[in-house]
Amino acid sequence: MHGVPSVTLNNGVTMPQIGFGVWKIPDEETPAAVATAVEAGYRKFDTASEYYNEAGTGRGIAESGLAREEVFVTTKVWNADHGYDSTLRAFDRSLERLGLDFVDLYLIHWPVPAKDLYVDTYRALERIHADGRARAIGVSNFLREHLDRLAEECGVVPAVNQIELHPRHQRAEARALHAERGIVTEAWSPLGSGHGIMDHPDIAAVARKHGRSAAQVCLRWSLQLGNVVVPKSAHPERIAQNIEVFDFALDEDDMAVLAAVEEAKPWGTPK
Repeated sequence: MHGVPSVTLNNGVTMPQIGFGVWKIPDEETPAAVATAVEAGYRKFDTASEYYNEAGTGRGIAESGLAREEVFVTTKVWNADHGYDSTLRAFDRSLERLGLDFVDLYLIHWPVPAKDLYVDTYRALERIHADGRARAIGVSNFLREHLDRLAEECGVVPAVNQIELHPRHQRAEARALHAERGIVTEAWSPLGSGHGIMDHPDIAAVARKHGRSAAQVCLRWSLQLGNVVVPKSAHPERIAQNIEVFDFALDEDDMAVLAAVEEAKPWGTPK
């Protein structure tokens, strides 16, 4: 396994630039998937209360034999738990399911502006961070207006904004905003979640040029832009393949080819 570089968050915490996502993996299958990922070299694991597999993720980490400081664990508060007190309770439940005393990164899963509670929710995250139960805090799927409001009403700049980001939906404006504010961009669905990106002929041509898979090319593209990526797979060979992206590089022509794939078409639905 080629060494995985880390990024430094705005509070000095370091985070591996690639992680293992467990979205849609059934809880009972998650320990085995985590074990496969650990063997492949992953040390960052991304779950959420809404994935209903925090317990399986925690079991997989516990059974790995890795020391706690070797593992970076992210989980998220779900939309139904927005609000200050309800977020604190939701975090307690997540910790219990994970079997951990703290997480490395705690995120608000979606802003849910219709409920207008994400500021109170973020203040709860600030409390969790101050208490040392989350080494870093951040958000997911937040737009400029949501980040602006946090900047106005809260004291801690989010360390991360985890957003849908892949060659078809490249989020240049969001990435620039995050860079300006010291927020790390983390890409969920970096492979497009089966929506045809892997079949794009131009990406396939770059993959052939390097003797790599289309998935490896997409991940390498995102990493070279400075993003953190959390690909998800339940297939052992793909789990291993997705982390083998640090022993080659895309050149300027390759990056231009990937840039031209942009369609500004997300597949996720805002909440």
